Amino acid sequence: MTSLQPIKIAILAMGGEGGGVLADWIVDLGEHHGWYAQTTSVPGVAQRTGATIYYVELLPGADAPQPKRPVLALMPMPGDVDVVLCSELMEAGRAVQRGLVTADRTTLLTSTHRVYSIGEKAAMGDGRVSSEVLLDHARKASKRIVSFDMAQAAEQTGSVISAVLFGALCGTGVLPFDRRQFEGTIERGGVGVKPSLMAFDRGCAEALGATAKDAPAPAAKPIGRPASPAVAALLQRVADAFDTDTRPLVLEGVRRLVDYQDPAYAALYLDRLQALQRQPGGRESALLRDTARHLALWMSYEDTIRVADLKIRGTRFQRVRGEVRAQQDQQLRIHEFMHPRLEEICETLPTGLGRWLAKPHAIHRWVGAMTKEGRVIRTSSLPGFLLLWTLSRWRVGRRTTLRYALENARIERWLQRITALAGTHPALALEVARLQRLVKGYGDTHARGLRNYETLMGVLERHPGTLAPATLGELRDAALADEQGHTLRNALQRLALA
Repeated sequence: MTSLQPIKIAILAMGGEGGGVLADWIVDLGEHHGWYAQTTSVPGVAQRTGATIYYVELLPGADAPQPKRPVLALMPMPGDVDVVLCSELMEAGRAVQRGLVTADRTTLLTSTHRVYSIGEKAAMGDGRVSSEVLLDHARKASKRIVSFDMAQAAEQTGSVISAVLFGALCGTGVLPFDRRQFEGTIERGGVGVKPSLMAFDRGCAEALGATAKDAPAPAAKPIGRPASPAVAALLQRVADAFDTDTRPLVLEGVRRLVDYQDPAYAALYLDRLQALQRQPGGRESALLRDTARHLALWMSYEDTIRVADLKIRGTRFQRVRGEVRAQQDQQLRIHEFMHPRLEEICETLPTGLGRWLAKPHAIHRWVGAMTKEGRVIRTSSLPGFLLLWTLSRWRVGRRTTLRYALENARIERWLQRITALAGTHPALALEVARLQRLVKGYGDTHARGLRNYETLMGVLERHPGTLAPATLGELRDAALADEQGHTLRNALQRLALA
């Protein structure tokens, strides 16, 4: 006689995504129709270092005349799960890694959007795990997979991912309940029923492969002439001076630098690129494109003025309201945790004053003591907003600051090296252009990256005619491998370049 086995379901969801609600819906669905149901949860360490795992087991027979109470498991076991539901693609990868997804048994339902982990965000280089690689592993590991952008579906329906996942679960047909029974579960909950049913419908349609047709997109508006004559002149200059391969990158660089500073600063950007073009080898397509990209990034370095400007923009307030789903009649408080270093304060001041404050004396020590503890600024309040607004307005004096003087000197040195190599060693010039990847962020991140950049520029200056482009590229990748610089030091020693 074969013993009856329960249906085993694992849900992996981050905080605030409704994983507990989804588990409760599944339990209610089972119990309301005469099944035994049990749910447990194992919380993660933090929202992005480990999701909460909700585990549900369903077994028929609770409505039998003489029911026998079963003993159900409290946690999922590798190789013994029927359905896995994941609120985000990395969680699907974690489920595969833990062995919860198996090719002979498991139906996997996952959203394809990404919420990047701390490790991915903190990487010196591009630390993102490829979404395609994650999906490919998930497809190979599962018996059946349903994957689409559930975050977008939830946003469009005004609901949360849990409702979309519940609909996708219904659409797969892996549970012995019909659609009306699923919908009745949501209705019994009595909270957010209408948007939840809309999200449920979207998820069910996706799982069935019958996604509702989207409304036709509005016709694109023609791009008119910029209102500013200075900006219009810049755009015309780009059109005249750069070919079709390079033009899109240069246009993006101009847009970024006008937003960052002003049209005159963007004109300096074009001056520098055109100076490279006039040199032997300077028109080589790959070199010009990479230099255009990295020069725009470097010239828009993140100083305290830029950080303040980004934190008080109306688009940021709108984005935060959208992320927390605040209603129009709800008040929203935004607290900024800021910890400016003494160096950043000095670099925000005019060059002479900044250099003076950086020297050891009584005022230097007093300001340094004031920066040891961070500050919390509420940008949703008038005093907090005005504080950052005043700092952001100082961009009119950005070219007088110590930070500008330092970054400008570094940029000029970098461009001179690229120009000198473009005609004789174009491949090496390209690798020098790509060294800018090391210089980014602000605070400690910027200091670490700049230190690695200076190290590699020093190697280049010590070996001007013998350093191979591949070697410099290898050292750059080593510098991006870890924050502590161990990989770079090991690479320098192995190549006898320390």
